[in-house]
Amino acid sequence: MLLVTTERIAGREIEPLGIVEGSSVQTVHAGKDIMNSLKTLVGGELTSYTEMMEKARTLAIDKMVRNAEQMGADAVVCVRYSSSEVMQGAAEVLVYGTAVRLI
Repeated sequence: MLLVTTERIAGREIEPLGIVEGSSVQTVHAGKDIMNSLKTLVGGELTSYTEMMEKARTLAIDKMVRNAEQMGADAVVCVRYSSSEVMQGAAEVLVYGTAVRLI
């Protein structure tokens, strides 16, 4: 499945099929959350949060691609990401775009 942030795919005509999306809400273990709170005092990357967000993005993309495949899409254009904190230590990643068929 081709995923692009652009409105078009160079050299191809596209037939829009509809909006597709995928989301994932992830959290870290409470112990890691406490350690991250302490790490904010000294600075540096909060690797468990970075890993959590990477996992959330991957799961959200997978869900969006499955949605597009069910519509018979070859690609998703105008792909965008959004994230929000659901609660302390938990975040949602939403990915969305327009499913298209290449002609």
